[in-house]
Amino acid sequence: MLPDKPMTGIAMMLGFCIVAPVGDAIAKLLGSSVPLGQVVFIRFAVQLLILLPLVLLTGRPLAMRGRTLWLAFVRTVLHVIGIAMMFTALKYLPLADAVAIIFVMPFFMLLLGKYVLGEEVGTRRLLACIVGFCGTLLVVQPSFAEVGWPALLPVGVALNFALFMLVTRQIAKHTDPISLQTVSGFMAVVILLPLLGLGQTVALPALGWQVPDANAWMLLIAIGVLGSVAHLLMTWSLRYAPSATLAPMQYLEIPVATLVGLIVFGDLPNALAALGMGITMAAGLYIILRERATQRRLAAAAIVQPAE
Repeated sequence: MLPDKPMTGIAMMLGFCIVAPVGDAIAKLLGSSVPLGQVVFIRFAVQLLILLPLVLLTGRPLAMRGRTLWLAFVRTVLHVIGIAMMFTALKYLPLADAVAIIFVMPFFMLLLGKYVLGEEVGTRRLLACIVGFCGTLLVVQPSFAEVGWPALLPVGVALNFALFMLVTRQIAKHTDPISLQTVSGFMAVVILLPLLGLGQTVALPALGWQVPDANAWMLLIAIGVLGSVAHLLMTWSLRYAPSATLAPMQYLEIPVATLVGLIVFGDLPNALAALGMGITMAAGLYIILRERATQRRLAAAAIVQPAE
């Protein structure tokens, strides 16, 4: 079991918050032209094709047994469902809105970390998470009247991803992240292949298959590469820090998603949304400062203690 290194975990989670919205934007671009099942399948197939040679060349272990194998399977199922829901939501909602609604997730994570994993959640960290959540509420614009039930999909993604990270935390410390993502890619491909076959048999549009053109292939491969990198960063972050520490940090994905949405789709947030984004960023940065102060105190105590 590796010791916790909160600042390392925070840095990796920040990387996830930057990479993930770029992949989501590409998925939104493809949402109206490529069937959902095909996008999700290729995303995981690319992950497997990238990581399997790396695992074989570096001699990393792939074998999993017992509880670890079962949790890896549950994690993969949650991952597939979460990505499918997110890609569906992006067909109906602006990127920043979808990501903002999802940010009930860190609140779910905080509660799961405290009451399921028994992780310590200090008062200041809890307050920072609540403040960040309030900022999220300012970002979220009422969209149910416009799009109906799809506006609820990001809430489902939030709960799904909170459970996904909870399961990941259970196996991250004693499982190599690259091996875990390789096994996850293989499991996802095995799960999705029969579903795509079923979609062809009963003519389900979401599980259909069409031959992409060269541009679509480039975007599909980019989704797989970015998704693999993002979730490797997320898995590594949980290897070094508790989920309760990382939860507020993920609020920083909102301004990144807003910037990407503005550049790619021309979506410009209003003043209220901008205020909410500022609040969420402040909450995440406060957590970084708190962790740095804690690490400095621990380092100072370690230096002073032998001299006593």
